[in-house]
Amino acid sequence: MAELVFFSGTMDCGKSTLALQMDHNHRARSRVGLIFTKLDRMGESVLSSRLGLSTQAHEVNDELDFWDVVVEHLTHGQRADYLICDESQFYTAAQIEQLARIVDELGIDVNCFGITADFRTELFPGSKRLFELADRVQVLQVAALCWCGARATHNARLIDGVMVVEGEQVVVGDTAASDSLVEYEVLCRRHYMRRMSSHAARLASATPDVLPFDLDVCAIPARD
Repeated sequence: MAELVFFSGTMDCGKSTLALQMDHNHRARSRVGLIFTKLDRMGESVLSSRLGLSTQAHEVNDELDFWDVVVEHLTHGQRADYLICDESQFYTAAQIEQLARIVDELGIDVNCFGITADFRTELFPGSKRLFELADRVQVLQVAALCWCGARATHNARLIDGVMVVEGEQVVVGDTAASDSLVEYEVLCRRHYMRRMSSHAARLASATPDVLPFDLDVCAIPARD
């Protein structure tokens, strides 16, 4: 029986890598699928992993209707045994409902991959609807790590190296070091609540080569 499955986690936990591996495994068994993504770090119409792997994909925008796309694909005599939907946290609630309809009425497996919560710890609309409708929610077992070595559970947004907790929900960036104004870093809950990114921890350290793993030296920043 077809299922709607949501593979979720923080940044850096291997969601896109798993999506690419899953597509490879299906194709190796002569199954045919459709791949979708939205706002991938590599640009439009591509699903990419930080490991350097990538494949072509259908770019999702707010106007795209998954039901219409799949039905048109099938009525032109083409197969669709499964769907891979990456960056599904950015999909609209209505689009998640369309994916559920594809599972229920067309019997096609839909596998969604996405981040659970944003940099403010609030659920993305797509993720929220997936939690409500998915047949299964699977938290990925590859643990992303905070700079302190603990399991990362939160996504932090940094602007010019400074962690922020206000702003638009969707701003494209990456966890890789770059010259970009906007960067993201995964943190454990304790360091997220203290707004203590690795950059801030180095500034707080007496020795620049050593991060202050002792939480007591990581003072809680003053709130405005």
